Amino acid sequence: MTDLNIESQKLEDRNALIDEFIGTPSIYYQNAFDKIGEIKSFAWIFNWVAALLGPIWYGMRGLWNWALPFVILECFGLIQIFRGLWGDLGAEARDRILQIEGTLGLRYQQLDAAIKKNADNVDVFRRTIKSLEDNIDAIKGEVVKAESTAIWILLSGVAILFLVKAIEGYLANSTLEAKFSNWLSDRTIASGLTPARTGLSIAFVSIIFTASIIHYTFPTWFHWLGEFPTNRSIRLTGIVWVEGFSEFLKDTCQWFFNFITIGIRAILNNLELIFVGTPWIVIASFIILLTGLTAGIRASIFTGAFLAYMGFLGFWEKAMITLSLLGTAAFISIALGIPFGLYCARRPRFYAFIRPIMDFMQTMPAFVFMIPVIAFFGIGKPAAVVLTMIFGGTPVVRLTVLGLRGVPQNIREAAISYGASKWYMLTKVDLPLAAPSILAGINQTIMLSLAMVVVASLIGAKGLGEDVLEALQHNSLGLGMLAGFAILFCAMILDRVVQGQRD
Repeated sequence: MTDLNIESQKLEDRNALIDEFIGTPSIYYQNAFDKIGEIKSFAWIFNWVAALLGPIWYGMRGLWNWALPFVILECFGLIQIFRGLWGDLGAEARDRILQIEGTLGLRYQQLDAAIKKNADNVDVFRRTIKSLEDNIDAIKGEVVKAESTAIWILLSGVAILFLVKAIEGYLANSTLEAKFSNWLSDRTIASGLTPARTGLSIAFVSIIFTASIIHYTFPTWFHWLGEFPTNRSIRLTGIVWVEGFSEFLKDTCQWFFNFITIGIRAILNNLELIFVGTPWIVIASFIILLTGLTAGIRASIFTGAFLAYMGFLGFWEKAMITLSLLGTAAFISIALGIPFGLYCARRPRFYAFIRPIMDFMQTMPAFVFMIPVIAFFGIGKPAAVVLTMIFGGTPVVRLTVLGLRGVPQNIREAAISYGASKWYMLTKVDLPLAAPSILAGINQTIMLSLAMVVVASLIGAKGLGEDVLEALQHNSLGLGMLAGFAILFCAMILDRVVQGQRD
């Protein structure tokens, strides 16, 4: 077979693949893809169908990363066009006029009554009426001015829509060719035109365009487009259900909450005895030495300066209380999180189940968690520890799983081939190699726990957060900044102690 025949066969095979990817035989896309492949820079090939259909074409082709921004841009342009042609641009100003006219009518009645009684405040009412009438005249001018901008709004919408259509047309073939290149190596990528994808694209774009244009152009037609159609009784019923479930848990599981409270209080009391009851020079020396051993002499010098700052400004005792609260929350979170991460790392299905729960724990605002924590644990330090654990306990689990899954499989296979037991694999292979990730998880748990210091002070936790809360209540900039720096220094000390050895 000659070279010409080989090249011809390759071209036929490529064209067949293009037709399979497109879904129908298409000489247009064959030529377009060949031209794109020959040009190193951007190929200025305009696709009129893509420009006409816009985001619908991109959605039909499965290019949703382009379809979604084009939907927003086209929708904005169409809204401007419809507002310029048929929109009531002075509606808001006319509503204000109606409100002022209602007030003006009341003032006229008060003026008539004052005149009949020959009261002293007749001139006051006249000045008020004059001011309201002047306001109405000014707003009428705003109405005229707003309506005069209709042509410019229309032209801006046309310009936006034209520009977006041009971009859609020029990007269409290049983006589709890039997807075709990926499809050649991964046939699981969606290709062709399917009824489901076409219907979804048309329905989605039609709903977005129709609802947006009607809402912004004719806002009085369908009020339910601006306000979700709901009923107050639905929320009241949900409140009753949640409160009923809460009462059920308190009645049936109070022994469990009491058990957790007793365990937390035991750890907390011992740590407070160590940090608060021990002479300050002992604690300071221990922290400085520990920082020097883990992070070096320079870090220990800075640690000494930070501790001196807390001591001289009177924050020592509250800083130690903060460290005891933080230590309790971090100790329990780490003691439970690392074994739990070890368990999840080798059980992907269980981790897939538990991961949304951890996402919920990290994304839900701390003030929302505060409500059930107070309901089940009351107010005080144990409740603050539980709140801190909920917010800051998930990173150590996530990063433990990430570290163990990142252990090279060939190293594990080599250890197994030499007869390593499960315990040896865990202690001599998995944990040492995953240690950087696990230490990062411990560090993140400690930092997030420290970030809850101020929030925890709202439910009775003492410490530096109490000073920050007092500064907020009394608008005391000096106290708030000094206490904030003390919290920052606690975080920096803990960060160096935890990460110093890894570095």
